[in-house]
Amino acid sequence: MTTSPPINGHKRPAVPVIRDWRTEFDVQPVVAPTPAPEPDPAAPAVDLVAQAEADAIRTKAYADAEEQRVKAEAAAEALKIKAAEEARKAKIANDKAERRAEEEQAARAARIAEAERKRAAAERGQQEDEKAHQEQQAAAAAAQEDIAKAANTWRGYAIAFYTVCAIVALPVQIAAFWDRDAPWLVIAPLMLEGAALVVTKGAAAAVAAQRPHWHYRTVAWMFAVIAAGINLKHGLDAFDPATAIGTAFASLAGPGVWDLHEHGRIRKRDGVPTRRERRAAKKAAKRAAEEKAAAELFEAERQAHLENAAREAASKLDDDRKQMFPRVHAHALKLAADLGETAITPAIWKQAKLDVDGALPGESDEVLRMRNAAAAKVEAARRNKPVSTLGDKASSQRASQIPAPKKTRVYNPPARPGRRRPGDTPKYVEAARKQASIAAKQAAPEESK
Repeated sequence: MTTSPPINGHKRPAVPVIRDWRTEFDVQPVVAPTPAPEPDPAAPAVDLVAQAEADAIRTKAYADAEEQRVKAEAAAEALKIKAAEEARKAKIANDKAERRAEEEQAARAARIAEAERKRAAAERGQQEDEKAHQEQQAAAAAAQEDIAKAANTWRGYAIAFYTVCAIVALPVQIAAFWDRDAPWLVIAPLMLEGAALVVTKGAAAAVAAQRPHWHYRTVAWMFAVIAAGINLKHGLDAFDPATAIGTAFASLAGPGVWDLHEHGRIRKRDGVPTRRERRAAKKAAKRAAEEKAAAELFEAERQAHLENAAREAASKLDDDRKQMFPRVHAHALKLAADLGETAITPAIWKQAKLDVDGALPGESDEVLRMRNAAAAKVEAARRNKPVSTLGDKASSQRASQIPAPKKTRVYNPPARPGRRRPGDTPKYVEAARKQASIAAKQAAPEESK
């Protein structure tokens, strides 16, 4: 038995000796065939070649078995490692899912609690609003009740005072109209005071019906003045001045107090503001006027600032144009003076640019050349070719648009690197050709000057 080196940290079993492989692997012996006749004594007893081949086969079979066992162990170990890794990943995923579920549950609980809190706050706010509204309604009802009660009290007092004044004023008037020969004249004071009372009630009815009432009140005051005059004259003639003045005052005071009562009703019906309301409205109007004046002043200052900024911008633009485009600027000034304009308008500048440069504002021969060169570079980049070889022919020193000489050159030296050939220069684009023609036409008069 021999010992093999360890593989993957595992101790390998001892390799049995080739001669004892049956005992080591528990291989059942093969039944020997019928013995052959005795060999020749001169021949050897064992075939060494067959035995070596058998040993080689047995060794190879053992090596294959060992290799399969090692592979099986490695595969099993890999499966164990993979299963452990998958179990670890599954545990991590489960932990993450559990934490996510807990977080979602906590967030859901927080949202529910927040919703419940908001709902409770809304309910409390609604209840408070309802309570405040009810309190306000109760306060308004109480105020209206107080107002109605005060109005009724005031009305009762006014009527009672009117009655007392009439009772005080009537005796003197009756004495003034008393005559033994004509006792029916005592009805005149009653008619006078009754007329005043009836007209006063008519004024109240007119106020309630929202009809004109001034003539009722005028007639009532006229009757009161007549009664006061009778009391004053007869009291001075038949009684003392105190009686005369007191009864005259009673004739005026009763209708006057009642008229004050009706006057308050009229102002309330017509919505006439009180002195405090008029004072508050006057203050509000004054404050609104001050705010309006301040707003107008601010707007005027803003407009002035904008005008100054626009004037400065126009001045800077004019200076920039004069510095960058002196010829166009001078021609634009001539056009503005010719057209009766005090400044260079956009239309005048456009016309001057066309007259001098032959192009609209924002364009010129330099801009067009630059644009054409950029377009050529872009086209070369698209074709993946150099910019100088965009033409169809080889390079030459003469542009293709220049007419060729009438006679061809006889001398034809051999081609050398870098020598230009006819057709190398690409043709100008149509816009560049037109711009060059316009520039040449404009340059001719300038050179002649």
